[in-house]
Amino acid sequence: MDTINEHDDSDKLKEYCGVIGVFLSDHETSAARLAYYGLQSLQHRGQESTGIAVADGEKIEHFREMGLVADVYNKDNLASLKGHIAIGHVLYSTSGKATIENAQPFVSKSKLGTIAIAHNGSLVNTEPMKEFLEETGSTFTSSSDTEVIIKLIAKNYKKGLEKALTDTIQLIKGSFALAVMTEKTLIGARDPNGIRPLCLGKLNNGWILASESCAIDAIGGELVRDIEPGEIVIITEDGVLSFNFGEKTAKKTCIFEYVYFARPDSIIDGIAVLEARMKMGEVLARESGVTADAVIGVPDSGLGAALGFAKASGIPYAMGIVKNKYIGRTFIAPSQEEREQMVFVKLNAIKSDIAGKRVVIIDDSIVRGTTSRRLIQLLRNAGAKEVHFRISSPPVKYPCFFGIDTPARAELISATHDIEEIRKAIGADSLAFISMEGMIEALDMCQYPDENDWKRAPTRFHKNGKQDNGDSGASNCGYCQGCFLGEYPMPMIGELGKR
Repeated sequence: MDTINEHDDSDKLKEYCGVIGVFLSDHETSAARLAYYGLQSLQHRGQESTGIAVADGEKIEHFREMGLVADVYNKDNLASLKGHIAIGHVLYSTSGKATIENAQPFVSKSKLGTIAIAHNGSLVNTEPMKEFLEETGSTFTSSSDTEVIIKLIAKNYKKGLEKALTDTIQLIKGSFALAVMTEKTLIGARDPNGIRPLCLGKLNNGWILASESCAIDAIGGELVRDIEPGEIVIITEDGVLSFNFGEKTAKKTCIFEYVYFARPDSIIDGIAVLEARMKMGEVLARESGVTADAVIGVPDSGLGAALGFAKASGIPYAMGIVKNKYIGRTFIAPSQEEREQMVFVKLNAIKSDIAGKRVVIIDDSIVRGTTSRRLIQLLRNAGAKEVHFRISSPPVKYPCFFGIDTPARAELISATHDIEEIRKAIGADSLAFISMEGMIEALDMCQYPDENDWKRAPTRFHKNGKQDNGDSGASNCGYCQGCFLGEYPMPMIGELGKR
């Protein structure tokens, strides 16, 4: 059997970005301050850089810096960002390196006006679009695909904002949730498949766009609805204008939003994230139950599924593991030996919950397998009699091209090892993943709490794992599952398909 790759100390898939947009009817109120609070709530979506751009009706100013939201902003730089419209961004770099040049929002100034843009997602046709723009005189200062988007909009701006947006969006391919701003307007747009999330909220004196509803809650807003796939919303003093920019396509929300990425208190496309994770745990218990004394979850994204597993199995839930919340991305572990020990610094077992017991431990995914092995070692050291590992998503076998920084396929342990090989490598007494059908079923149960409605859902898996038409339906369930099945919402372009 091949050895497990010990590539780094982090064994999680990394997203992605978070965007926020604020439009206030009171021109004396600071939109930047509200955007700051929203970005604090979206910090989990990116921790490398952050930025805010503001508009006051006449001009756009912006500020970008490397680092965490709490470290980057202060009373002075927030006060300098004056305006009743704002967009903000947190970044984990998936397209290009983590440098200030790639920090967002991007701003483009021309004689026709100024545009600012914040983007969550990843384009699959960046290179041909960049070549097209360079041939027509554009130059680039970053390696971010977001700069391609803003230059396309600017190039078409003479046609008017609405036409420039629709023309640009029909040219780009991939995933995108956009917050765009002019001197007087806030715009949101979501790709035709709705891969990355974006929602609309209402304030007493304005409107909010955000990657997740938790950011709307944080600034005292009320969630109105999700932006639909292929929809553009334009927010002005007159209110919210909505239109679709292309033909209706199949909805393919990133399923990992529910598994791991989104905050548990968010609601995405009508599904409460914590409820989804609990339902996944319930299905997991039914599919791969085991005799045990305690169920524990890996903090933080495994906790919801662990609660569901405990509820469905009747096995008592225990805290089991404590997370050191003060260990961040900047934690320094220079040597290989120290990297090996990082899991013991970040997590610690509660021996009274573990010692002498048969333990079921729930995690959201296995990527390279290094963290899973260390977690099991942690429980063994605490005196666990047996350790049964359960995963609330199917095996990750393929890379993502739509805004998640996955390793190359050769580094994904499930792409090169079967389940029994992985079990032996990580040292578990047993190992099981939720089935693809089971995961879709769990999400269906959240959308259709009445089982009669759920059974009638035409494009969903049912309890027998089949659709009404008898097909497996994996590619027609409303979610992007490319990382599990290698089936993507659109054809890959150029070198992406060779990854």
